[in-house]
Amino acid sequence: VSLPADWTNGGDVFLLRVQGDSMIGAHILPGDLALVRRQETAENGDIVVALVDEEATVKRFQRSGETLTLLPENPALTPLTFTPGSRLEILGKVIGVIRRLS
Repeated sequence: VSLPADWTNGGDVFLLRVQGDSMIGAHILPGDLALVRRQETAENGDIVVALVDEEATVKRFQRSGETLTLLPENPALTPLTFTPGSRLEILGKVIGVIRRLS
């Protein structure tokens, strides 16, 4: 997939097809392509792609002290909480969404 240069700013990016409805409150829907800037860190409030038990997930990132939380944007789902030593890897920050309309 070719992307406009100003979408990537020359950075290392990848696309991930979204599965599930955990981020519907952020208008990220099943089947969307998330445009992700590859980075290993995140700020509070960033929407990230994280690797949890070898499975990629899209969630909102929050840090409180040593505790990291991945928050779904769907009130029917439960946040994922991680303490030091947990198997959580930030793969990148979601910087855009591509959606097919028809």
